[in-house]
Amino acid sequence: QEQVVESGGGSVQAGDSLRLSCTTSKNRLTEYAVGWFRQAPGEREFVAAISRYGKDTSYADSVQGRFTISRDDAKNTVYLQMTSLKPEDTAVYRCAAKVTQYVTWYYRHREEYEYWGQGTQVTVSS
Repeated sequence: QEQVVESGGGSVQAGDSLRLSCTTSKNRLTEYAVGWFRQAPGEREFVAAISRYGKDTSYADSVQGRFTISRDDAKNTVYLQMTSLKPEDTAVYRCAAKVTQYVTWYYRHREEYEYWGQGTQVTVSS
């Protein structure tokens, strides 16, 4: 089974930046669409998604213009660059991967993904 591991979380002040990384274990990242989700008390939210080869991306309205999702398939890694962080961005961020034949499709719903990481904590203080 594919293993997914997130890293890069931490505690920062409002306005700061963080870059999260998502790595996969089987050198099959080119087969996957990838998404980032976040979980806070009482809320589970889609954040960003990227298609195979990075042909298309999608963002939640709440992070549009501040977050950027990208991928480096040679390193089996997907990144989430977060800038202008706000206290409301505080959450556990989880990365998920989905095997798909569609190279231009991205996925925004949790139930569409099959492989999940355990998450990395991001805390933003005002």
